[in-house]
Amino acid sequence: MATLFKDVLMLDGGRKQATRGHLLVSKGRIVSILGLDERLPGADKIVSGHGRMAVLPGFVNAHTHAAMVLLRGLGEEAPLMEWLEKKVWPVEAKLTSDFIYWGTASAVLEMLAGGTTCFADMYFEMDRVAEVALQARMRAALCRGIVKGEAGKLDRSLQEGLDLAEHWHGREGLITVQLGPHAPYTVPLDDMRRIFQAAREHGLGVHLHFLETEWELNYLRQELKRDPADYLRDVGLPDAPQAVLAHAVWLDPATEVDLSRVTLVHCPGSNLKLGSGVMPLAAWLEKGTPVALGTDGASSNNRLDMWEEMRTAALLHKGVNHDPMCVSALDALRMVTYEGARAFGFAQKGMIREGWMADLVLVDLDQPHYVGANEENLAAYIVYAGSSADVVGTMVNGKWSFRNGEFPTLDREEIVERAREAREAITR
Repeated sequence: MATLFKDVLMLDGGRKQATRGHLLVSKGRIVSILGLDERLPGADKIVSGHGRMAVLPGFVNAHTHAAMVLLRGLGEEAPLMEWLEKKVWPVEAKLTSDFIYWGTASAVLEMLAGGTTCFADMYFEMDRVAEVALQARMRAALCRGIVKGEAGKLDRSLQEGLDLAEHWHGREGLITVQLGPHAPYTVPLDDMRRIFQAAREHGLGVHLHFLETEWELNYLRQELKRDPADYLRDVGLPDAPQAVLAHAVWLDPATEVDLSRVTLVHCPGSNLKLGSGVMPLAAWLEKGTPVALGTDGASSNNRLDMWEEMRTAALLHKGVNHDPMCVSALDALRMVTYEGARAFGFAQKGMIREGWMADLVLVDLDQPHYVGANEENLAAYIVYAGSSADVVGTMVNGKWSFRNGEFPTLDREEIVERAREAREAITR
């Protein structure tokens, strides 16, 4: 089925400005990008924009823990380790496979409604997360979180991660799988080396938390007797097929280590709320290191809203660096689309280009806060004035996963009710 977006403004993070014209989607891909004066092709469905509709690439939430929507509001306004040890981990122990399924489904409703077409999830019971993603027609980069614990726990978790990859990696072109060692302070050094070795042997990426807090930096130096560069080289990061370091708040851009296969994930909302600090984003961008954006879990953010992360990333660093030009609106848009998709192995996604995947966001510009928006300034309007409430359609592989308040493949009422029941059960 072919869909024609007629008279819309098309924008991505690789363009200097938006283009007004027509966009034809067929068989999951962008087939044609046409000017306003070009002859319209035939299509099964026509979406008329009248010059007041924007089409953007689908947003990517490059680091989250989707089912943690069930823990939203617990342990508010506490430091990271206190929040984890006293509030999060005790409640997580009560999570069942079904609870994680319904929690993830609830998170997916939030994300799709805001234009997120792909999410990178680190948690457990990840087969259930994969089931939700396929049902929702949403891309997902999945890893089973690996942590130390009782005898054999880490080995079992690693095997679960490898089994997850064998069963789900590449499924329907919607799912990729990474190995997910939680962090240097929850995975012993020798085991971290083993996980990176397993990733190399199986051709998998690695997704981990790294230097989210200053405490972690001190842990590396005092407990492991290594600086960040030594640690990353020691565990084998430069040789990993692909790696994602979430947060990296306390990683110095001057660190001398090969990051050519690495993407950093900036989670400004979560890092600010937990008082973890501010990633030196401007310096990383100047250095040319790829950076994507993530929300982290909804229990530490408390939103799964990539529009807010995009706006915060663009504004925060202007203030920190006393430089209104250091992180542009187009930088932020590229991070929330292309960089996140590339980091997790989704090729030809995140730009509006002929032949690329039709993962798209439809934005209603016919609203007061878009008065004055045009091709030249649309990026600034989207990043600084826009919000997730402006999304009227989310398309993955050329099919609607969200359209005008409806989810074609999901039962919103049942999901919300089951998530509510799960929340009540784990907080009794």
